[in-house]
Amino acid sequence: MPASSLYDLTGRIALITGGSYGIGYAIASALAAHGARVAFNDISRELVDKGLAAYREAGIDALGYVCDVTDESAVRGLVSQIERDAGTIGVLVNNAGIIKRVPMIEMEASDFRKVIDVDLTAPFIVAKAVLPGMIASGGGKIINICSMMSELGRETVSAYAAAKGGLKMLTRNIASEYGQYNIQCNGIGPGYIETPQTAPLREPGHPFNRFIISKTPAARWGTTDDLAGPAVFLASRASDFVNGHILYVDGGILAYIGKQP
Repeated sequence: MPASSLYDLTGRIALITGGSYGIGYAIASALAAHGARVAFNDISRELVDKGLAAYREAGIDALGYVCDVTDESAVRGLVSQIERDAGTIGVLVNNAGIIKRVPMIEMEASDFRKVIDVDLTAPFIVAKAVLPGMIASGGGKIINICSMMSELGRETVSAYAAAKGGLKMLTRNIASEYGQYNIQCNGIGPGYIETPQTAPLREPGHPFNRFIISKTPAARWGTTDDLAGPAVFLASRASDFVNGHILYVDGGILAYIGKQP
């Protein structure tokens, strides 16, 4: 088989949750560039419309839907609608997520539960909804967007770290339970990525910017383009015997203790 055909996603329907912008948009665009038909959702009509405009500008014929991924009934409806509009979902990217940066002793339990609901329960709900179609069609790919906080703790992110650690184990359990159906479930753990949300932290001289550069062997922030290749790999036939793995795209942070004094 030619190497290029391993990464050919022609005919595959890919659902990217929270795919209107940022990491989700970048991954969806990469999958589309390799032939996938992209469908995405977001929480509001405004975000979906902005996403559709961005995809059109990039020459991508994407399908956009308003859906709250924490609502199981709504997610079942979303999957059914995509099946009617495009076909069976062969690739799922569980990208939608939130973070609340609050010291643990100041965080309300309701806010903790909200982060768990969006970042952990929702991937369970969406995966549960697409798995029957994948089984019936002979296989599929699920990519969960994990985090370095799937491995590390840090101040003010107790809920996020708990959710992303749980998502790592959900990834492994889906692989264990459904690998027999030719379904591969893996995760991508982004490092610190250049997005509009991190722009203030990346200002020259900002203490957090210096901190990240010093902790990253690549000596830079990642870009959303750095996630494209890993996503295509995990969505394609090239990864057919890779299952239950978390691929950290972090410039080497997790391998590095830092410069010696």
